[in-house]
Amino acid sequence: MNKLFVSPSPHIYGKETVKKLMYGVLIALIPTLLVSIYFFGLGALILTTSSVVSAIVFEYLITKYILKKENTILDGSAAITGLLLAFNVPSNLPVWIIIVGSFFAIAVSKLSFGGLGNNIFNPAIAARIFMLISFPVQMTSWPKPSAITEKLLPYMDVTTGATPLGIVKEAIRNGVKISEIQGLPDQLQMFLGNMSGSLGEISAIALLIGFAYMLFRKIITWHIPVSIIVTIAIFTEILSLGNPERFTGPIFNILTGGVLLGAIFMATDYVTSPMSKKGMIIYGIGIGMLTVIIRAFGAFPEGVSFAILIMNGLTPMINTYLKPKRFGEKQKI
Repeated sequence: MNKLFVSPSPHIYGKETVKKLMYGVLIALIPTLLVSIYFFGLGALILTTSSVVSAIVFEYLITKYILKKENTILDGSAAITGLLLAFNVPSNLPVWIIIVGSFFAIAVSKLSFGGLGNNIFNPAIAARIFMLISFPVQMTSWPKPSAITEKLLPYMDVTTGATPLGIVKEAIRNGVKISEIQGLPDQLQMFLGNMSGSLGEISAIALLIGFAYMLFRKIITWHIPVSIIVTIAIFTEILSLGNPERFTGPIFNILTGGVLLGAIFMATDYVTSPMSKKGMIIYGIGIGMLTVIIRAFGAFPEGVSFAILIMNGLTPMINTYLKPKRFGEKQKI
């Protein structure tokens, strides 16, 4: 006999469903997808398609034949995982590596914890870090935005170069001052996306369009993205003022790397982020601080993925101490 457990009132009914919210996120990611295809051509299309399709296939096969549960591929969560994973890799990555990453994201990071709503870590970020550790050479070979004639060539036959963060990190290691570094894109190039990097991190304007759409649709709130960006801006400004020849300023740090992609689309994951608004702000501040620390003092030029993964692990504790008061619960004075 199946028992139905109902919590005490009040009960709130809304028009939004998991499926609607997930497809809303997919719509918000379309501008970034279009920009990545424009700058990286065939490689962006091949990798994105491979990642999304493999994520959906793995979720279907594992859910149906191993877990023997109701099929969940139509809720959009697997497609989002595949798309975000593709946005975190270079456009010349071999297809088999992105498929391995999709399997890790779906099988290990999501379904092994019980599926959507139960996973501790963001599946796309966990898979990205797994791929970075397992395939460091392929995951750090960054194609340069190519001319239209080069976009039709085999997607792995492209010119590669360091990301802006990589250029700065290498220069500082070699004792070169910030003001003497050559080859960095200007602010307009960084804003539009004309620079080396992963598929989803290069265009600030495309990511901000998606952010505005999700705020308008009330898919997410401002608390996590803004707290991350403001924290990074404050701490990089302090470091830059203290030593401008060793540390880059706020605009450079916000427009490069995965700050906007991570802050808007990955740190805001419903399952792995805090429930309360205070908790969201603390969570965002933690991500921002860790990102700056890793970038400024760590071995890796980028730190957003590691920062989000660490704060994912702290989310249950944040929820415990900053969970919203229950309806009707007496406030402590």
